[in-house]
Amino acid sequence: MDHSPVLRWLEERALPAPGSGGIRCMLRFRSAADFRRFAREWRERHPPGRQASAAVRLLPLVHGVSFTLPAGRPIGSPWAGCAIEPDVRARVHGTVRSVPAVEQGIPWGVRQIRAPQAWRLTTGHNIKVGVIDTGIDFGHPDLRHSVSRGINLLARSMLPHDDNGHGTHIAGTIAAANQLYGMVGVAPRAVIHPVKAFDHNGSAYVSDIILGIEWCIRNRMDIINMSFGMKTRSRALLAAVQNARRSGIVVVASSGNDAKRKSIDYPARFPQTVSVGATTRMRRIAPFSNRGSLIDIYAPGDKIVSAWLRGKYNEMSGTSMATSHVSGAIALLLAYRPGLGPAEIKEILRRSTQPLRGRNAPKGAGEIDVLRMLAAADRL
Repeated sequence: MDHSPVLRWLEERALPAPGSGGIRCMLRFRSAADFRRFAREWRERHPPGRQASAAVRLLPLVHGVSFTLPAGRPIGSPWAGCAIEPDVRARVHGTVRSVPAVEQGIPWGVRQIRAPQAWRLTTGHNIKVGVIDTGIDFGHPDLRHSVSRGINLLARSMLPHDDNGHGTHIAGTIAAANQLYGMVGVAPRAVIHPVKAFDHNGSAYVSDIILGIEWCIRNRMDIINMSFGMKTRSRALLAAVQNARRSGIVVVASSGNDAKRKSIDYPARFPQTVSVGATTRMRRIAPFSNRGSLIDIYAPGDKIVSAWLRGKYNEMSGTSMATSHVSGAIALLLAYRPGLGPAEIKEILRRSTQPLRGRNAPKGAGEIDVLRMLAAADRL
């Protein structure tokens, strides 16, 4: 195939650099071989470091590129072997409610899913959890022994420092480990790898999320925590999630905070993820949580206290918080039964829940229970 029409199309239309205004897009090649040939030609014509090279970012995981078109330009594929879709934004699924002075010991959500009773069997030792989020507070005393290297996709030369708080909160619930002076997460010996794709407003482009998933695959994460969502279905994001699952990674995603009964956000809506809804202390579905047959499992997500910026703590509510409980539980499971695949884990989770309370709970819906989960794994 002659890629010159695609090359010329991008050279003529793509703005000089991402974030320079206009409409963000992704172009994907239908053939992996075509993408590889295009990528080779693009690099030869636009070596890294030159201004033109910044106009187009390669997305090898989905055989595509991301770029920005000037506003008002028609969006249309330059060649039949390509497909274009908008590079839309996703947002984190958590809301800050209050600022507690301190959190000590085991938070209520960690206790409710019976994680502490399982720590004599498993603590999630060395299970790698990629948290695609706003980054992490590396100096937080409760996370000091729980964090390993990650990546900042918004500023590659910088560490993935958290400038929002959401990512630190998620990491605390998964793997905080400071029982004497702070809090303990679900899997206190799991390892958090922060992947900063979200900005200080808790917003990220799908292309950055895809690059985050690619990093997680390349660095052999066991779990990817996705406490975010969007209303738009993205074929590119689906392809990235499918690749992660084929690589043996369990992708855990939050369902959204719109109180919907028959719809949930993407990527949780993809069947290749473990989709999570939120519950209260009473083991009822939280009023804000999406619910229904598209959700695989529920977990505590209402008024959850966890780590925050500058070594502090904060209370948040959302399906984001529920998702971090499930990611921690899966870390306990994988340390207990290494080698389980994503499909087996999803089946174990769905078979081992605690029934929800309340007349309006969907039939068969349940909250995660770590002891039941480990027992179900033993029965495999």
